[in-house]
Amino acid sequence: MSVKVSRLALALAAGAVLAAPVAEAKPKKTAPAAAAAQAPLPYAETAAQLRDKAMKGSIAYSLVEEITTRFGPRPAGGTAERSAAEWGAQELKKLGFTNVEIQDFPLHTWVRGAEHGEIVAPFPQPLVITALGGSPATPAGGIEAEAVLFDTYQALLDAPKGSLNGKIAVVLQPMARVTDGAGYGPISNIRSNGPEAARERGAIAFVLRSAGTEDHRFPHTGSTKRVEGGIPAFAVSPPDAEQLARVAARGGPVKLRLYSEASSPAQIGRSQNVVAEIRGRERPDEVIVIGGHLDSWDKGTGAIDDASGVAITTAAAKLIAELPQAPKRTIRVVWFGSEELSQPFPLPGLSGGNAYANTHKDSLGKHVAASESDFGANVIYSFGLPAGAPADFAKTAAQVLAPIKVIPSNEPGEGGGPDIGPMAKLGVPAFRLNQDGSDYFDVHHTPDDVIDRVDPKSLDQNVAAWAALLWLIADSDVDFRNAAPAPAAAH
Repeated sequence: MSVKVSRLALALAAGAVLAAPVAEAKPKKTAPAAAAAQAPLPYAETAAQLRDKAMKGSIAYSLVEEITTRFGPRPAGGTAERSAAEWGAQELKKLGFTNVEIQDFPLHTWVRGAEHGEIVAPFPQPLVITALGGSPATPAGGIEAEAVLFDTYQALLDAPKGSLNGKIAVVLQPMARVTDGAGYGPISNIRSNGPEAARERGAIAFVLRSAGTEDHRFPHTGSTKRVEGGIPAFAVSPPDAEQLARVAARGGPVKLRLYSEASSPAQIGRSQNVVAEIRGRERPDEVIVIGGHLDSWDKGTGAIDDASGVAITTAAAKLIAELPQAPKRTIRVVWFGSEELSQPFPLPGLSGGNAYANTHKDSLGKHVAASESDFGANVIYSFGLPAGAPADFAKTAAQVLAPIKVIPSNEPGEGGGPDIGPMAKLGVPAFRLNQDGSDYFDVHHTPDDVIDRVDPKSLDQNVAAWAALLWLIADSDVDFRNAAPAPAAAH
């Protein structure tokens, strides 16, 4: 029994398709299709070798360390983000990438400034808060007003117009901890749209319980919608949200004081994408885009969000660049700028992703696939290919990735990550390598997003999965575009 298991493991590691036992073998089929069905796809062995090499160690952790140590927090449009991009371009050249360039784009920046909050009555005490990205400042003396607490966002939406006149709206809805991060969507919607919903009902400020899953006393920042005449908006740490509920239950009406010096400079700033390639040997005009985003919030050093994603995808491509021959297709690595910061309405956010899609709009039809690593540094547990992916390719990918405990997802790889979204909407097929996000939102957008939260072994497992699947796509003839919708018109 153990011998059979060992042989199976070896076959899977090589990406082989096992033939039936000899005793049950039927007469040979001479049709080429039958022969192909029993043979491993020719590029699977290389994919398995890349996988195994990455599991023994990669450059991913050292890249995370370099980015977070040299540049610290990298707010969108800031000097640290720019310096990191310039350093990154030189580093990518040293790593052997070609066609390395920095592609600038305009950006409406935002600066945090001093901020604080407190309960004024009935039980005076400080609150641990932070302004939401893109939020306007309070008046110079701050805002002091009665708070109206809502257990859910729906309760706020159900409040009639005028019911919050002159008051501070506080939404205490907690975020659910889910492996795939599905609990984030509802809370990020509150963060984005809650301030405007509160303003429409007369509120003069907005506070939400942080979009986080840990009970540490850190507030989680993040972008909110930037609208003309918007109100100051804040996130409060989960323990402080619980404290507010207790104070309200015991002491009646709660009065808060909020202060923020946040600003949106009138002068248009700049951000940038860093682009680098491994040129394809046979079909160089066919491109697979991978990457992560280089910017971060100002609270931590952006180790998990998203220096890890930048490092994982770069390290995976680097392993492929070290092979004796390049893949058939071009692999393009993009370090996206300004993923985090929203833009004044009606401009879209995801500025780096949109800038890439606009810059390359005439060649998006040649983009075979795209994906971004932007979900931290924990292990990958499943993969999703574009809808309609050929069965033989999906089977080979599953065989190659099985030894590192990565299985096929029941869902296609739609979207491909935040910065891939703009090009995916224009018809570029997206794939996904799904990370365990059980604890991602414990430190997401907080001061605790630092390299201490990154496990080198988990990074290497990510690199192994990315390198293997990337090679399979880049060196095969699979064409996900055949099953993809026609690109829409770019704007």
